[in-house]
Amino acid sequence: MNIRAEKQRLREKIWNEMEAKGITLFPRPVHGRIPNFIGNEKAAENLRKLEIYKRARVIFVNPDAPQRKVRENALRDGKMVIMPVPRLKENFFLLLDPKKLKGKEREASTIKGAFRLGEKVRLEDLPMIDLKIQGSVAVDLNGNRLGKGGGYGDKECELLLKAGKVKKTAPLITLVHEIQVVEKVPREEHDFQVDYIITPERIIKTKPLSSKSL
Repeated sequence: MNIRAEKQRLREKIWNEMEAKGITLFPRPVHGRIPNFIGNEKAAENLRKLEIYKRARVIFVNPDAPQRKVRENALRDGKMVIMPVPRLKENFFLLLDPKKLKGKEREASTIKGAFRLGEKVRLEDLPMIDLKIQGSVAVDLNGNRLGKGGGYGDKECELLLKAGKVKKTAPLITLVHEIQVVEKVPREEHDFQVDYIITPERIIKTKPLSSKSL
């Protein structure tokens, strides 16, 4: 079995297990998505405990549903939030400034709200990013991450790095359910690795086996 087939097999396994155990949330079915899960708000609260989060002023957060609470928290915590357009369909990003929201942080944390309340900014005009939050279908303790199969997470990382918009010290973090933390995720050379895994139960510092990270 080639590595891409292995990846897809693992995706299907995680999606099926999450659905079978009844731990998924809207949008459903989770197949083909970064799965939303029961406990995502607890994981978002655990993220707030990290010193690197507390110090961060600008956070890049993917637009998927399980990270909605992360976006809301960050805005309430006075941090600027940058969201990529879903599936990178546009040549701009959405910049959310908490100073301009006036109590609309909850609305701004949704995709529709971000389009209405955020500012459309080109890659070259983005502020320097201190922290990047990415969703996952599965992740292992070495930081190997598996997305939904479109490669958008890695493309986002590559774009930001090439544009010089991410600090060299900026960690990459993923928030998942415990069931999504697996023994091994198949990895290709171009895949980025995460530095921290946050679940509703714990905060895990990974041990990457290579230097392909933010």
